[in-house]
Amino acid sequence: MRAIAVFFLLILSAAAASAQDVDLELVLLADASGSIDDSEIAFQRNGYAGAITDPSVLAAITSGAAQKIAVAYVEWGGVDSQDVVVGWTIIDGEKSAKSFAAALASAPRKAQGRNAIGNALTIAQGLIERNAIKGTRKVIDFSGDSAYSWGGVPVALARMNALAKDIVINGLAILCRDCTSGRPVAYDLEKAFADTIIGGPGSFVVTAESRATFADAVRRKLLLEIAGRLPAHHAGMVISPAASAPPRRGSTP
Repeated sequence: MRAIAVFFLLILSAAAASAQDVDLELVLLADASGSIDDSEIAFQRNGYAGAITDPSVLAAITSGAAQKIAVAYVEWGGVDSQDVVVGWTIIDGEKSAKSFAAALASAPRKAQGRNAIGNALTIAQGLIERNAIKGTRKVIDFSGDSAYSWGGVPVALARMNALAKDIVINGLAILCRDCTSGRPVAYDLEKAFADTIIGGPGSFVVTAESRATFADAVRRKLLLEIAGRLPAHHAGMVISPAASAPPRRGSTP
């Protein structure tokens, strides 16, 4: 019996030793639902690829204690349609950032269907919990052009579960008024994100109103997430009312 206990202790010690220490575990949850056409998939991917390779973002990454972050890119759509486009990648400089960007650009689109936001958040949480990475902070970066969800895991439950595991959820609200299949929403999308999706210490929503502003919005958001700072109030950004205090475990946000 004692030998078995020692065996499992050795396994746990080996797993802990092999785990990568990073400043941030970041899941980028990108909208690939029915309202997003292929050209919009391309500009979203290009925006994230451009942001992750931006010199200011790379400088922020290498200025952290571990000088590296871990990033995964997931496109989400319907209840059974979430695709890990690029799995966990350690970004520690220009070379690894360009490799991530290249993988993102070359992958085919697979996710589609009607919004299932709760399932997307749940998939992202699972990716964080089941990896072999030890991040000082853990963030789900949710982007979408709607706060409505149909079927699957209720958004409130998925959000609560993530916050209970000390995972912060930030948002990128895509208004995209000049996109082929996009449309201005009939409600305050940023407020809907703040009220129903994002949460945790320092959580915030950034707005992208067009293709031209998308890449800049992603870059600003990544800089804030990598630095782990509470953003200042300014146009195009909404901060969660609960951002200054961590969520209570098991509580409803």
